[in-house]
Amino acid sequence: MSSTLRPEEISSILKQQIEKYKGSIEVNEVGRVIQVGDGIARIYGLKSAMASELLEFKNGVYGMALNLEEDNVGCAILGDYESIQEGDEVRRTGRVMDVPVGDALLGRVVNPLGLPLDGLGPIEAKERRPIEVIAPGVVARKNVHEPLQTGIKAIDAMTPIGRGQRELIIGDRQTGKTAIAIDTIINQKGQGVHCFYVGIGQKVSTVANVVQKLREHGAMEYTTVILAAASDPAPLLFIAPYSGCAMGEHYLYNGKHALVVYDDLSKHAVAYRELSLLLRRPPGREAFPGDVFYLHSRLLERAVKLNDELGAGSLTALPIIETQLGDISAYIPTNVISITDGQIILESDLFFAGIRPAMNAGVSVSRVGGSAQIKAIKQVVPSLRMDLAQYRELAAFAQFGSDLDKITRARLERGKRMTELMKQGQYEPMPVEDQVVTFYMATKGYIDDIEVAEVLPFEKAYLQYMRTAHPELLKEIREKKIISEDLFKRLKEATDAFKAGQSKTVRPAEGGEAKASQTA
Repeated sequence: MSSTLRPEEISSILKQQIEKYKGSIEVNEVGRVIQVGDGIARIYGLKSAMASELLEFKNGVYGMALNLEEDNVGCAILGDYESIQEGDEVRRTGRVMDVPVGDALLGRVVNPLGLPLDGLGPIEAKERRPIEVIAPGVVARKNVHEPLQTGIKAIDAMTPIGRGQRELIIGDRQTGKTAIAIDTIINQKGQGVHCFYVGIGQKVSTVANVVQKLREHGAMEYTTVILAAASDPAPLLFIAPYSGCAMGEHYLYNGKHALVVYDDLSKHAVAYRELSLLLRRPPGREAFPGDVFYLHSRLLERAVKLNDELGAGSLTALPIIETQLGDISAYIPTNVISITDGQIILESDLFFAGIRPAMNAGVSVSRVGGSAQIKAIKQVVPSLRMDLAQYRELAAFAQFGSDLDKITRARLERGKRMTELMKQGQYEPMPVEDQVVTFYMATKGYIDDIEVAEVLPFEKAYLQYMRTAHPELLKEIREKKIISEDLFKRLKEATDAFKAGQSKTVRPAEGGEAKASQTA
């Protein structure tokens, strides 16, 4: 059986094939490595590369374009650079540096590229965001007015933090800076705030302890930990805070609330200095490059409270800076102080004296002030910060002489007790209604006749009494956030009743102590 193909059939088939053909041209701009070392590569041939663009090396490692020069591109390598050699091909990816964002990251520990470090499998994120974006302008912003409760009495009363604020935590090493940030994250449970802890140049063991504590308190459900460890290359430390900020912005622009802790920006500046010197950028003061101020300002300006038209979301930043011997006038500390909306200054002397958190009330400040406080707290602590600052000055003078007038002695005694009351254990954030009744009890003089060592036990017993005997008072404060005249009256009656009950049980012990002291 023979079959013959007619010429017209062949031509019709060819015509169909030609009509269906869709040509696609793939153009790859390819460059060559001309120099590599110390995590930096110089690449020739990528004239169209963009700033912060991802570049792919032959071994699959990515780099980020930082220096766009006339004849070459300076690139920071985000990974193992030892297998990269001169002459290797480098391809443009066409996309700027970005990270995965969304709920898939909650409860995870990731590196600054968004890759998992916790061994819990890949992250199935549906969206990605560039790590560098321009901060919202003045018109897009709204005044900071919603409180972000830290659960720490001293901070919520004297240097309140609002949603959308940038509050610096600054102090020497081992003074409790990270502890304040972790307590704040723990206190956001049930508040609808998504938290991001960015560890920059931290030991892996230190961050592992942080993650463990967050898990124990149920805080990892709404928290993401971004870790650029001390052993990681400088480029990863450089992009870490921007990655954390981008992850938080996902919630900001969706009308939700986020909190980002940068721990700490001193190591971030050092990593950027290392990168800049390797890229042959001109050094300035303390060998930092000239744009080190812009390094942090473009990051912290992205913390914002958006207006109602844009969804009223917020991104709150808690940058941490480590000082040397309490020197807050050094280069990086002064830079960040000038960018932020206030600072919580921690002092070694207070920390070693057992006052924790070791906050210096006289120099710590929140430039948002009472706008970020609920009305109830403002009603019970009208001048607490000033009183504690004056007490510290009086205490310094009082040690030089004992001839003090009655008013000064009374102020010193009150100051001692208020300082003791401000002490708070780690991982024990206090609900706002408990803080309100505690400050009411203290400022109205109910602790003035109590021994200093007994102040915290007295506070604990008082709160237990209020929770069991008068839970309706605490509920009303929590819901209304303001103390009416009627509520003040009922609060006074409840506190009087507690104080009367305590006096009956404490008086014999006080007499015994007085007798013992006289004998001594």
